[in-house]
Amino acid sequence: MLVDSFGRTATDLRVSLTDRCNLRCTYCMPPEGLDWLPKPELLTADEIVRLVRIGVEGLGITEVRFTGGEPLLRRELVEIVTATAALSPRPQVSVTTNGIGLARLAGPLADAGLDRVNVSLDTLDRDTFVRLSHRDRLSDVLAGLAAAEAAGLNPVKVNAVLMRGVNENEAVPLLRYCLDRGYELRFIEQMPLDAQHGWQRENMITADEILGALKDAFDLTEDDPGKRGSAPAELFLVDGGPRRVGVIGSVTRPFCGACDRVRITADGQVRNCLFATEESDLRAALRAGASDEDLAERWMAAVRGKKAGHGIDDPAFLQPARPMSAIGG
Repeated sequence: MLVDSFGRTATDLRVSLTDRCNLRCTYCMPPEGLDWLPKPELLTADEIVRLVRIGVEGLGITEVRFTGGEPLLRRELVEIVTATAALSPRPQVSVTTNGIGLARLAGPLADAGLDRVNVSLDTLDRDTFVRLSHRDRLSDVLAGLAAAEAAGLNPVKVNAVLMRGVNENEAVPLLRYCLDRGYELRFIEQMPLDAQHGWQRENMITADEILGALKDAFDLTEDDPGKRGSAPAELFLVDGGPRRVGVIGSVTRPFCGACDRVRITADGQVRNCLFATEESDLRAALRAGASDEDLAERWMAAVRGKKAGHGIDDPAFLQPARPMSAIGG
């Protein structure tokens, strides 16, 4: 099992398939984009499937989520999902995406065994979308959401980040939109993971602020906290339920003590925390002919070194050198 020195067990694996993205969201990267990883440095599809198999069959991984960058840009995505869903014991398989291309791929991914999707949607206003992402693709994202629901990738989850002076007034419209369509909305506090290193805590819309705005329009009651487990979102019933909304207070309401996640980057590095400043290289060992047992031992050693928390409130906190697009969500 992937157990750290504080007794937490990692069962939720996030696998980045690429660092590339077709949006340029301001909280992630600059308008001109970044220097992408050279293709030889990326794990091949076979290498990805091998590491996932080791995690599922030998290390207790029960959920696999494919991320990016934008994972829909990975040409072998359907084949990777098919191979992952065929593992025994079968893990839950999901994708976090910006939704562009999902209208075309939702059906094939569902047929391949994908269980559900998380789609990023920070605004319903076209001009704001362009300002935020530097691309005029809002209609594609909305079409992708509809296609995911039609393909049975339920519950379709929506991730939204609110930013001061950009979309801070859209909490209520976003929730109404999702409630009307049966999507499950999660608001996520903006985190210090931008390539520009411009994040400032005082400019962040906090979980308390988000909940305050929602409570002006909806009756929110806390869902059963005993069911939360290691889930990052605090869930609230909307107007008595059964519909719910979640708030992920990664910065102001950290949930590090119950964290069960581990990450593999697109170039084969294990990250035991989203905010880790150190990585453990599995790609080099894999390409040098390491056995499954050796790779598992290296992976377990990487997780054992996980810190108690992300330390954002610590004066000595250092933002990771890699931005979110290179780490994987």
